[in-house]
Amino acid sequence: MSFDITLSGAALEATEKWVPKLVTDLVASGISAQDPSLWGSDAEGEAGKRLGWTEAVAISEPLVPEILALREKFVRMGIDHFVLSGMGGSSLAPEVISRTAGVELTILDTTSPGQILSALEDRLETSVLIVSSKSGSTVETDSHKRTYEDAFVRVGIDPTERIVIVTDPGSPLDQSARKDGYRVFNADPNVGGRYSALTAFGLVPTGLAGVDISGLLDEASSVSGRVAVDSAENPALQLGAAISGTVPLKDKLALVADGTYILGFADWVEQLIAESTGKKGKGVLPVVLQTNAPELGLGLPDLQIVRFVQSEKATESVLPGEIEISGTLGAQFVVWETAVAVAGKILGINPFDQPDVESAKVAARQLLKSRPKPTTPSFTENEIEVRSRAPKLSGQTTLNTALDALLKLMPENGYLSIQAYLDQIHLSSAIELRNAFAAKLAKSDHPRPVTFGWGPRFLHSTGQYHKGGPAIGVYLQITSTEKVDLQIPNRPFSFGELIKAQAQGDAGVLEDHGRPVLSLNLNQPQEGLRLLIDLLK
Repeated sequence: MSFDITLSGAALEATEKWVPKLVTDLVASGISAQDPSLWGSDAEGEAGKRLGWTEAVAISEPLVPEILALREKFVRMGIDHFVLSGMGGSSLAPEVISRTAGVELTILDTTSPGQILSALEDRLETSVLIVSSKSGSTVETDSHKRTYEDAFVRVGIDPTERIVIVTDPGSPLDQSARKDGYRVFNADPNVGGRYSALTAFGLVPTGLAGVDISGLLDEASSVSGRVAVDSAENPALQLGAAISGTVPLKDKLALVADGTYILGFADWVEQLIAESTGKKGKGVLPVVLQTNAPELGLGLPDLQIVRFVQSEKATESVLPGEIEISGTLGAQFVVWETAVAVAGKILGINPFDQPDVESAKVAARQLLKSRPKPTTPSFTENEIEVRSRAPKLSGQTTLNTALDALLKLMPENGYLSIQAYLDQIHLSSAIELRNAFAAKLAKSDHPRPVTFGWGPRFLHSTGQYHKGGPAIGVYLQITSTEKVDLQIPNRPFSFGELIKAQAQGDAGVLEDHGRPVLSLNLNQPQEGLRLLIDLLK
């Protein structure tokens, strides 16, 4: 089978309760028929233009020969480095596809000047940049495009020969790119970004880089019939019910890669679930964990564990209370997309909008325009500047007490979110903070799950949940004083200024929503990260 799911405990009970009703209500066939009324009258307008992913395989198949023909052209030109500029689903799906296939694709979903400079310095003369933006107005991708255009011109390369555009038809980027002579691939406008894995957004960058995208679509096609049938055996109905129908709701979903051949899939699932369900004070919080994560052994009552395993392991006994899933990558995309749409119906929310994503973007734009002076830190310890507007945090005088005060603000059913606006390449050790905080909490009287996101990447995915979901999180934001900066061509700001504005804007929106944020700026980033990790240990 191309997809298998094994259930136990509360997840199994949820499917026994919900799946018969979903079958009776013809939910699976309704999704397949693109019925926008399934999620209620308030969601009908948005759902009516966001269900194109149900026929993504058929719509995308004609793109394959075009993509492969362009790849052959690039290969003849000696191109050996493919770089993708995209945010949210536009980068996460291609990242999973390319990593799983063992194909090199540099992902540029950051505004960190150091990380962008590293990409520019890597084989520029034999590079192609793929710019993916559904709206055609994404600030990050626009900034990347401007920067690469300038870099190509500086070394005597025509940018129109080295930049490929993926966007919705009629978008500002579509219009300007065609006018300027760029190669443009249009995606289906009736598909939201997080559901776009099997559209041009997922296929163009990975196909150009060398992935067998025709095989990926075949994998997806193999399960398409199963998820469209109103049957108790429908894996998407089972999965949707299991992750959203438990009583009481297990509203934290641990995503654990445990032997699966698919690399990085939990990160894609994280953005799909968080952005689709986290709104109106409801939602399911995905928590990406390694097999040694402290949370897995705590028996947390609100944490549902999902393990991604190899097919042969899926036939074994599932661990008590857990969900085990195996399958091919294309099939996983199809089942999870359908399952999250089902989960939205069970939760009573619209899984296709993202009302709180724009707020952080607006705040960042205002900061870039007004250029306020940096606020004075509450205190500085070992070159780490500490700031917070929350009364119980701003009064602290040491790093240790400030961190403890943040954790004490978590409710019984809460979580800690670490948001690192840092260079993912040169400061990759930041992710160690997740396990360090989880271990600290596991030994406390209040063990809670810990999530980690790279900024501004997470703003286009889990950022929706943090603002629109249940108000149960506490937030640790980490920024750094940039050692290098990079001016964005024909823009009045640099990448260093942009990432700073994005961090400050997001913190401000969270605080305006009454959610406590502790911001740490590392003047010496490497040393500051080591100090934080040591402090937690």
